[in-house]
Amino acid sequence: MNLRAAAQGGERPGTGVDAGAGAGAGADGSGPGAGAGLGARLAHVDALRGFALLGILVVNIGYMASTYHGSGLEDPGFGSPLDSAVRWFVTVFFEAKFFLLFSFLFGYGFTLQLASAERSGARFAPRFLRRLAGLFVLGAVHAVLLFPGDILTTYALLGLILLAARRIGPRAAVRTAVVLFAVTAALYVLLAVGVHLAGGAGVGPGAAAEAERAAGALRGGPGAVIGEHLGQLPDVVFLLAFFQAPAAFAAFLLGLAAGRGCVLGGLARHRTTLVRLQGAGFTLGLLGGVVYAHASLVHPGGAYQILALGVDVVTAPLLAAAYAATVLRLTQGRRSGGRAVAVLGPVGSMTLTGYLTQSLVCALLFTGYGAGLVGRVSPPMVFAIALALFAAQIVAARWWLRRHRYGPVEWLLRVWTTLTRPPLRRAATPEG
Repeated sequence: MNLRAAAQGGERPGTGVDAGAGAGAGADGSGPGAGAGLGARLAHVDALRGFALLGILVVNIGYMASTYHGSGLEDPGFGSPLDSAVRWFVTVFFEAKFFLLFSFLFGYGFTLQLASAERSGARFAPRFLRRLAGLFVLGAVHAVLLFPGDILTTYALLGLILLAARRIGPRAAVRTAVVLFAVTAALYVLLAVGVHLAGGAGVGPGAAAEAERAAGALRGGPGAVIGEHLGQLPDVVFLLAFFQAPAAFAAFLLGLAAGRGCVLGGLARHRTTLVRLQGAGFTLGLLGGVVYAHASLVHPGGAYQILALGVDVVTAPLLAAAYAATVLRLTQGRRSGGRAVAVLGPVGSMTLTGYLTQSLVCALLFTGYGAGLVGRVSPPMVFAIALALFAAQIVAARWWLRRHRYGPVEWLLRVWTTLTRPPLRRAATPEG
């Protein structure tokens, strides 16, 4: 596990999924998707979640398909120009961006849950604590059985801090988030200086052998797969705690500030801000992504890569914000809005189910649970599989939500959170 993997949203040390936290229904907000500032659902926020879920899949599937991914070494079996181009594309445009989007939406959804509890007179803290406990259990099972790069457990623990800080004002939340990003980046810079003064570092001499060993284990039976996941967990926990968690919590706070200001419920008032976010993100954000990719793919393991991670901490939020602004503006367009919401909205309203399903399908494809294709599929084909899987999820989500109120995992989490049994199926409507 190298430092590049530590900084990713959704790689070995973490994916980044909202876990259904942004629902506007119910006193705990544990409904199926996003909500408005006063608890009503916002279709364009569901669409944003759907887009973020696609990004998470594109990143995660690369780590599940190859044990070389994130190791600092290029898989010797796939070194064609097209293979390299796909690696660059995913690293620049996807890695370390989409977990920030989901973290932002988690913080935004938190404010909806607070508002819903206040309106209904329900006690918020006990329900939210049950919700966090449910997320932690789901995440632990997910990490052991399917994908050690789980972030649900991290969200559950960070949620405790968010609960304690729930009375923070919007401006204080934004300032704290900026400080967290800046301090994290500064620590990367200091670490890079230290590594440089110590003579530099590099990819360990045993990295290739370790990648091959891990691939062999993951192609084995269920026991070997679970054993490999358990063996990775100590490194994953360390990397999540010290590298990804600060950025995720900073994004929580930005989402909380946006929720308090009902920003996503009044996009027309913020058109200028969205345009500015696009301008900054698609310039500074992409430039940072290129630096990050160059260090990760060309000069991994040394002081330069650590420095690039510091650059990425500052610039990745800008690119994530530009993506969000673009999707939100598309959903407001007269021609594009309805199509974007229709395509991305349903899958975005059941992100927890979608996230876990992605891991299950990828585990069946790439580990010994099923086909055992880890290390045997080229990067372009892996990318194509991701797109095909997401397309299938779009169709399945639309079919499911025509008949049901919630995604299946969202419903189970809601049952546990509220200690009630809300109806899952939609009431039949008479025809004609």
